[in-house]
Amino acid sequence: MEMSSLALVGNPNSGKTTLFNALTGSNQHIGNWPGVTVERKSGQLKSDKSMIVQDLPGIYSLSPYSSEELITRKYLLDDLPSEILDVVDSTNLERNLYLTLQLMETGIPLLLILNMMDILKKQHHRRINLKKLAYILDVPVVSISALKKQNLDQLTEKIREKDAEDHQYAYPEYDPRLESALSMIQDQLTGQLPDNELRWYAIKVFERDEAVSRAMSFTDKQQREIEATIKATEKIFDDNSDSIVVNARYDFIAKIIEMCVVDTDDFKMSMSDRVDRIVTNRWLALPIFVLVMWAVYYLSIQTIGTIGSDWVNDTLFGAWIPNVTTSLLNAMGVAAWLKGLIVDGIIGGIGSVLGFLPQVMMLFLCLGILEDCGYMARIAFVMDRIFHRFNLSGKSFIPMLIATGCGVPGIMATRTIESEKDRRMTIMLTTFMPCSAKLTVIALISGTFFPHNSWVAPSAYFLGMLTVVCSGIFLKKTKLFRGAPAPFVMELPAYHFPKLTNTLQSVWFRAHAFIMKAGTIIFLSCVVIWFLQSFNFRLQMVDQNHSILQALGSFLAPVFAPLGFGDWHATVAVIAGLIAKENCVGTLHITFGGSNAGFVDALRSTYSPMAGYAFLAFNLLCAPCFAAIGTMYKEFGDAGWTWRAVGYQTLVAYMVATIIYQSSQVFSANFSPVGLTVAILALGVVVYGLFIKRERPDLGINVSA
Repeated sequence: MEMSSLALVGNPNSGKTTLFNALTGSNQHIGNWPGVTVERKSGQLKSDKSMIVQDLPGIYSLSPYSSEELITRKYLLDDLPSEILDVVDSTNLERNLYLTLQLMETGIPLLLILNMMDILKKQHHRRINLKKLAYILDVPVVSISALKKQNLDQLTEKIREKDAEDHQYAYPEYDPRLESALSMIQDQLTGQLPDNELRWYAIKVFERDEAVSRAMSFTDKQQREIEATIKATEKIFDDNSDSIVVNARYDFIAKIIEMCVVDTDDFKMSMSDRVDRIVTNRWLALPIFVLVMWAVYYLSIQTIGTIGSDWVNDTLFGAWIPNVTTSLLNAMGVAAWLKGLIVDGIIGGIGSVLGFLPQVMMLFLCLGILEDCGYMARIAFVMDRIFHRFNLSGKSFIPMLIATGCGVPGIMATRTIESEKDRRMTIMLTTFMPCSAKLTVIALISGTFFPHNSWVAPSAYFLGMLTVVCSGIFLKKTKLFRGAPAPFVMELPAYHFPKLTNTLQSVWFRAHAFIMKAGTIIFLSCVVIWFLQSFNFRLQMVDQNHSILQALGSFLAPVFAPLGFGDWHATVAVIAGLIAKENCVGTLHITFGGSNAGFVDALRSTYSPMAGYAFLAFNLLCAPCFAAIGTMYKEFGDAGWTWRAVGYQTLVAYMVATIIYQSSQVFSANFSPVGLTVAILALGVVVYGLFIKRERPDLGINVSA
């Protein structure tokens, strides 16, 4: 049976994922696109197993500025799906139609799906004439509500009808002067491409798209003729070629709206507008955001998440699994060293990480609900207002928001930032935000040293954000990053109730990734750490105080003495955290005996609460894991920039942690001269970086923070 491929394409927040789940049900395959961490979903159509639906990343255009746009464009042009299912948010028709026109230009048969029609009807101020829209675009149009599963039968029927038809290619026709130029370029392309692809490539050549131009086999004469055509058109329009195409698309969209859309009560405020008057208010937005994040961490770290983590730590990995495993190993007569490796090293190390899984899942659930309902988009808007005060771009907050799940996709998301200086700076600052791996450290420190203080965990989030802002103030004064921030424009989606099944599915995918990481990287790390803390350099089994790990940790421990945790246990935990931040917890667990019994008491008797918080601050802000560092190198494309970023992050982490710990020692009148001196120097560097005026020779003026 021949399989038909359907490409599901749409803007972010258009309801594309909800529709994908409704069309495919459980017939889904989840993975990553080759070479990138962007999620790849495909599934069989429930009503027709011969049709495969490919859920492409949410994008605003086919201009390859981000990894998502590059993936979608490459898939459409190289894999040539049978049909494009273009999901359009009917409440934001103008914005969504820009992508629709680009999709039509590819020459691939298209079915236009107007989603969220239920929300549009509730707003009462806009009506869309579907028949006129279908006539003008010359493509079939279906209106649905994916969330409420309205008209899905009609949609699947239309998909089957479209698949059975002979493929007819519909292209939007723009200004006749532009069409004349495109026609001349198409003549130069004839013979190199199928007829239905000529339109797309002619537009790209006209826009001077370098990737497309390199792929074409033009003679010198053809190149001269094409360039002459483009320059003549630019002279006629008095604009550059890519702007001519952009303006032509928006002019076409304006005609569509004029003919197909009827607006009434334009000045009537919607419910989303009323909520935004409070949520995005100049004075209330930030306090509301602080309270929301406090609630998120309170539910994740202090209450619901902690109930699950306590059971996993104390019962599952604290008693059941170790006791059963020990009994089995004793019955099998296993050697003591092997028993120690399995029970103390593997079970103890991995169990200490997996013990935080309920808290991680609860955090993902809360953030997923906030994102799905539309609140996180408002936070990006609010943070843009704050970031711009400190010469940062609001676009920088989007990668940082993504990095709260994992730093790797957060770093990759910086590709959407056009300014090279802003992009590089954002790469350096993105991993200051606490990812899911760092949440294990946050949960350990807050639960151990501050069990009754609900502000400690969310303070880590705000510490990361404060470090980003302060770093932006300082770095923008340097020659490497000096310049105006790039503008940030985004359209806020309407508020709606989150789709719980989608949110739970997202939580499961992230939890699965967390578990798989514990079963691979953390597993190997625990084995190596157990070996190093159980043997000496002569490979003789010894107690941990005479081990290889103790020797290595003691050698480096004085470096961390001003931070309050200058012993070998915490030192090796910091170093192990470079492999994966979860290793900080697993390493401490192994070096303090490998069992849950007494682990918390051992930490409390070894470190003061503020030393514990300094440990948290250092691991939150210092160089990220090897995977994130590797992604930095890939995005920078330069080892020098990677070392700059890692060095800057580690230095900032060291200064912040030192200031935090030594400040507490001053208040308790228990400080050491060396530690206090280091803290004063660190504070002096921070004050100098933030408040000292720097001359800007390019503008001839002085600026200060």
